Amino acid sequence: MIDPAHPGLDLARRALASPRFTQALTEVTIAVALCMHALRAVIGWPGALAVLAALVVLAGLSLAGQPERVEWRGILPISLLALVGLMVVSIVWSQYPLASLGGVAYSLAFAFLGLYIALVRDTIQVVRGVGNALRFVLTASFALEILSGLLIDTPLTFLGIAGNLAQGGPVQGLAGTRNYFAFMGGLAALSFWIEYRTRSVPRGLTAFSLALAAATIVFARSPVTGLVLAAVLVAGLVLVVLRRLDAAPRRAVQSVLLISAGVAALLGWLLRQQLLALAGATADVTIRTSVWADLESFIGQYPMQGWGWLGAWQRDLYPYLVVRDAVGRQPASALNAYVDVTVQLGFIGLGLLLVALGLAFVRSWLVATERRSTVHVWPALTLVLLATTSMTESYLLVEAGFMLFVIAAFTAARERSWRGRLG
Repeated sequence: MIDPAHPGLDLARRALASPRFTQALTEVTIAVALCMHALRAVIGWPGALAVLAALVVLAGLSLAGQPERVEWRGILPISLLALVGLMVVSIVWSQYPLASLGGVAYSLAFAFLGLYIALVRDTIQVVRGVGNALRFVLTASFALEILSGLLIDTPLTFLGIAGNLAQGGPVQGLAGTRNYFAFMGGLAALSFWIEYRTRSVPRGLTAFSLALAAATIVFARSPVTGLVLAAVLVAGLVLVVLRRLDAAPRRAVQSVLLISAGVAALLGWLLRQQLLALAGATADVTIRTSVWADLESFIGQYPMQGWGWLGAWQRDLYPYLVVRDAVGRQPASALNAYVDVTVQLGFIGLGLLLVALGLAFVRSWLVATERRSTVHVWPALTLVLLATTSMTESYLLVEAGFMLFVIAAFTAARERSWRGRLG
């Protein structure tokens, strides 16, 4: 019923809490998070921050308007909360406190938006939201690439589009870099495949979507994407096998897989040069290892607590000001989320990130193997995508990557919470 004393406020609350509004806000939020580079290029940092702040306000009002639909008890992952808490506390010892304050606020905004999406949308709705947002972003990206590379044959430098489509790539689209564009393509392929398996979109749209994801991966020509997609594919095939087993044999196979995964990780590390050469990414990784080597001395100065949280680097601040890669360029990140978090939050932060990521993955993996619907595979494989990509990029810690991490972690905790079972 509408409150007769405040009919306008009550109608506004109902509108903000409606399923149609939450769906629209979810898709807009994901699209904005994926395209923050392009948004900053078009309207600058002040405009991008205003858009982000508006999304946070709308999400807060929408969340407040539907308390009956939101279940908090027992699903907030303590490990992830501890990691976010360390980001906040790091302002105290930060070597650049004002910049850390801004970096923390920026990260908290994306974390809150991820929390909002995970709380008000179920798993299939999350997948549909990600799918719709990616369809828009990738379609717009290729439209701009066609305009730049084929129609006017001129780079759109303000967006970071080089106009290489006619040469077969690499292309960047609205992502700004080919590696991030390829990451979008991998996430799109996963999300569109889940949509196909759950028959949640028309067949024609599914065909277009999968072709769009494939084109993104092919034309991005990212040198490290092959290994990342191989890891996601292997994890997906393993899940297909496990989901067909009964409970008792599944537990036995899970134990064998755990040991096998440890052995495979060790062999992968020992044979990393050969694997990188096979993937054709040796030169690209040489650039990354030079950045990691440059950061070792800075990690050693504050090994336990780090220099203070920034998230995305501010390259006019020390020590990021003096970091260079093998060809003398100033990188925009550590090009590895695990190295990046160690620089900013020390080995304590690295430990918390690994625990939060590990627990989220274990929860999501168990849910994926036990639940019948294919949609429950999405959080687990999204975490595999984020974790493996984090070996060569820092997307996990910033903007859309951090938001997806929060969404996947909270979605898995909602389905399988240790505290919820104890309660």
